[in-house]
Amino acid sequence: MTRPLIHLESIHKYYGDYHALRGIDLDIRPGEFFSLLGPSGCGKTTLLRTIAGFEDVSSGNMFIDGRDMKRVPANQRPTNMVFQSYAIFPHLTVAENVGFGLRRDPRPKAEKAKAVEEALEMVGLRGYGKRAAHALSGGQRQRVALARALILKPKVLLLDEPLSALDKKMREQMQVELIRLQRSVGITFILVTHDQEEALVMSDRIAVMFEGEIGQMADPETLYRRPNSRRVAEFIGKMNILPGHVTEGGPGVTVDVAGLGRAEVATEQAPGGVVAGDTAVGIRPETLAILFEGEETTRRVVEGVVDEVVYYGDMTYYDVRVDGVPEPLNISMKNLIGRPVLDVGTRTRVAWDERSLVVLAR
Repeated sequence: MTRPLIHLESIHKYYGDYHALRGIDLDIRPGEFFSLLGPSGCGKTTLLRTIAGFEDVSSGNMFIDGRDMKRVPANQRPTNMVFQSYAIFPHLTVAENVGFGLRRDPRPKAEKAKAVEEALEMVGLRGYGKRAAHALSGGQRQRVALARALILKPKVLLLDEPLSALDKKMREQMQVELIRLQRSVGITFILVTHDQEEALVMSDRIAVMFEGEIGQMADPETLYRRPNSRRVAEFIGKMNILPGHVTEGGPGVTVDVAGLGRAEVATEQAPGGVVAGDTAVGIRPETLAILFEGEETTRRVVEGVVDEVVYYGDMTYYDVRVDGVPEPLNISMKNLIGRPVLDVGTRTRVAWDERSLVVLAR
């Protein structure tokens, strides 16, 4: 088994009486695109800064590439960081910004200039070296910050919400560019973000954090399809949460779901563990389907009334009231040719499948 590039053991961090990090255990692999995801104040940026060496840990052990990081200052760690603000020097040119970290490098000036050009080409800014930094767009400034960090050839690149200042279209474009760049350079990227979609799109694995702890760590598909708790389920995408009651059963799990009835689910559909009694059951909006006139299915069906309709062009989002369910079910439907958009108040049928259910730990 490959040795982890970053190994954290029971990391705690206090600011006075405030317990910011609460026993973080974490391994990050070489060449992995890893994300720390969570709401504001959950500790994700604090954890990133402890890896960078900008914050000391209160207790615990941290190793990077097998080396103990105790008393190793930030400028001697094999890491570099791209900050949320990019920290571009406006009075310097693009090339001067990118080459800023090479000031004490003993290599000849020509070699350093070549390294700057290679770094700019890596981020798609070939020929921009002489341009004034203040004349760049937001996306170009972000690329300069990346080139400046990568030119020092760190083993780990730390990204503190680097896309948050960009508009939606540029952010989506830069997500793809970062994935391409990470695969090209082959080094470990650690991204801090509060944007669930961004983490799902970009990451090999994600650690979801709440109140200084990791709630769940897994690949994007597992996190989305098999969240281990209601808290994770509600934070990652949209999830319908229904009251349920688990009865003893085997080899799977028997659960009575409000409005849907009794269902038999596999044990992997209860990733947080199974406890007999009242529970919560999740089902994603896209795994439910409205049956239009004349449409039949082999899946299970319940009847309901359309309570709200939101049309998005390619998709329509429905809220459908079903007897026995406290809140309307949120259902997302692709707008295919010939498929009508239903009006509020329309009686309809909703198809669902036991395989889409997830029993959530409380």
